[in-house]
Amino acid sequence: MDWSHLWLYLSPPVLGGIIGYFTNDIAIKMLFRPYKAIYIAGRRVPFTPGLIPRNQERLAKNISDTIMGSLLTPEELQNLARRLLETQRVQSAILWLLKMAIDNIKADKQQKTAKIVAGILRDLLGESLPRLLKVLARREDFLEAQINQIFDQILLEFQLSEEQASRLADWLLQVLLPPNTLRQAIIDFLSDRTIQTIDENFREKTSGTYWVVANLFGLRNALTRLRTYCLDEKEATNERLQEWIQDLQVRDRLKEVLQNLSLQNLPIGTVRQLRKTTREIVRQYLQTNGSEFLQGLTDSVDWHNIAVLLVNRLSNSSVVSASLEVVSQELALILERYLEKDLEAIVTHVIPILSIDQVIIDRVKSTSPAQLEAAIEGIVKNELQAIVTLGGILGFVVGLFQTAFLLISNTI
Repeated sequence: MDWSHLWLYLSPPVLGGIIGYFTNDIAIKMLFRPYKAIYIAGRRVPFTPGLIPRNQERLAKNISDTIMGSLLTPEELQNLARRLLETQRVQSAILWLLKMAIDNIKADKQQKTAKIVAGILRDLLGESLPRLLKVLARREDFLEAQINQIFDQILLEFQLSEEQASRLADWLLQVLLPPNTLRQAIIDFLSDRTIQTIDENFREKTSGTYWVVANLFGLRNALTRLRTYCLDEKEATNERLQEWIQDLQVRDRLKEVLQNLSLQNLPIGTVRQLRKTTREIVRQYLQTNGSEFLQGLTDSVDWHNIAVLLVNRLSNSSVVSASLEVVSQELALILERYLEKDLEAIVTHVIPILSIDQVIIDRVKSTSPAQLEAAIEGIVKNELQAIVTLGGILGFVVGLFQTAFLLISNTI
């Protein structure tokens, strides 16, 4: 063998390795580059742009079909939803939302929540409740048990204490029946017709000594003089009446009467009839005037201030804060029972709404070729480099076969 021609035997594997290496490298690069089409003399240069930029829309569709067909299937989405909507996670999310709502209510400077609550209370008590009350009051047994309970436990058991009876007696004597009012009542009572009637009855119905007095003297002159005295001597009459009230101990007698006044002293039949009458009166009043009463009461109430107080009280209530966890747990359990039954139907309706396949297509189409190249190389960089290296190795092996063939040919 002529060693001066050694390069003839070494060049095939070396050149084969170089060509195989760079050919694969160029082929991989041509998947992405050039990013845009190149035109010469108005004609597009072949293989421009690269394979992936040229078929990016179709690639996006294939990627979407692959993901939705084998990865994000309805069954997988259901499993994903079940893992995502575990009771503990849902409870934590609901608890966070409730706490956030309480914090927002506390920080509400414009009192939007109070305005909403005020509107609800106004509508409920001013519009809805009167209409409902008018309908319910037509029933014979409406509020029967409640009114009977109030009657038996409050009205039937009610009795004035000594202090209450004393105050009420003083009020009656000072406001309702003062001496001047009693004097005027006597004057009004002793009219000419009343005096004549009393005198005639006294003459007709008396006997014995009283008959003599009645027919000789009569009561007409005495009653007339009494009326005249009350008219002419106002101050004196008032003083006399005040003295009689004190001498007769009217206050103490009235106090005793008021203190002993109780429905329990009445006969049982009277009490039952009174209870029935009370129930009928209340039901009839609610049926005829209940709605107007509630509407008038609603118009006179400042619902905004009531709502503000209610919202502030609830937002700062320790009971509300302590019950948030219980409420969130109950809501999570309700949601869990609902999802167990309807999760499949929900996912079926959610998939078209989310349009995940279109989102994937739009995302891939909107990604630039450079970004696609960087993303793919970031994922399979080692694999792509292995392909390039494998091309060099295969080229080198093919060159070795060629050198072997040359050696064999020269030997023969």
